[in-house]
Amino acid sequence: MRLGFIGTGEITKSVVTGILTSKVKFTKINLSKRNKIISKQLSKLSSKIKILNNNQNIINRSNWIFLCVTPLVGKKIIKNLKFKKKQIIISFISTIKLNELRTYIKTNNEIVRAIPLPPIALGVGPVPIFPPNKKVKNFFNKIGSTVEINNEKLSLNFWTMSSMMAPYYEMLNNFSLWLIRKGLNRKKAENYITSLFLALSKNADQNTYKDLSELVKKSQTPRGLNEQSLKELKKSNFYKKLNNTSDKILKRLKGN
Repeated sequence: MRLGFIGTGEITKSVVTGILTSKVKFTKINLSKRNKIISKQLSKLSSKIKILNNNQNIINRSNWIFLCVTPLVGKKIIKNLKFKKKQIIISFISTIKLNELRTYIKTNNEIVRAIPLPPIALGVGPVPIFPPNKKVKNFFNKIGSTVEINNEKLSLNFWTMSSMMAPYYEMLNNFSLWLIRKGLNRKKAENYITSLFLALSKNADQNTYKDLSELVKKSQTPRGLNEQSLKELKKSNFYKKLNNTSDKILKRLKGN
């Protein structure tokens, strides 16, 4: 299997890194030269990685094509590329829907939209895909955990949740900065916060409660610190603002 990546941003870097440490069998990974720093870094990881000068060369030399560019770039370049009929095309582009991709690509290829995030480099994290595809499912199960979605409208909700990555990291950053202002050095502050939230996420993933709302209840004691923190955040409409932000992102994904 020869894999071709058009676009070499952070997601490409993460997926390729995940592939290299996984059981995915491939003969070659063809990379776009678009981001010289990332493509050079990746090419040093394996002799099977080759940097090609233009996107059409990547398509000509690959069985699977990964579209890893921004929506604006995608709309500009995809329609000018010539794909082969038997190629599998996997799009990481957030706001270009399946029908629109088909009009750009023109040939009757297997096209799948996928939502990998940076933790895929570590071999962890869900990868929602639409439409369901056995080959693509097996591929992503080797570097993460595939979630198959049966309709594109529903898949947009997963794209919405993927936009919460940066806000989540900013929350960790804010907690770390708060500890630093209280006198803790940066390394200890960041190590504590990342370790704390990793443990909380693992507990949530492995808990035996009926749902997450029960976990919320079990994490509080009457008049305790967690109860107070939750009440303060609810009072400030923190969670309503999260929902409002999600609604705005979804609206954008729908093209409204």
